[in-house]
Amino acid sequence: MPQVIVDPESKSLAERFALIKSPSRRRARFAEGCVTIVGSEQEAIQGRDEARKLMPAIVYGPSSSSEGQRLYYLVRWL
Repeated sequence: MPQVIVDPESKSLAERFALIKSPSRRRARFAEGCVTIVGSEQEAIQGRDEARKLMPAIVYGPSSSSEGQRLYYLVRWL
């Protein structure tokens, strides 16, 4: 997994707790539509749903891609 470069002066980019809908854990970035931001680590962990492929994580973003999509980068799985 590539390291995420964090901009400490950014006002819009931040680490956030999230639920990611993904068929596998091999990806390092996710489109905004696959990410649901939640309020706490506990909420993310409680939202895990293997049947629906929802996995708790800490993400960094959202960032704009060169294709105009908003992306979140995986910091780590919870």
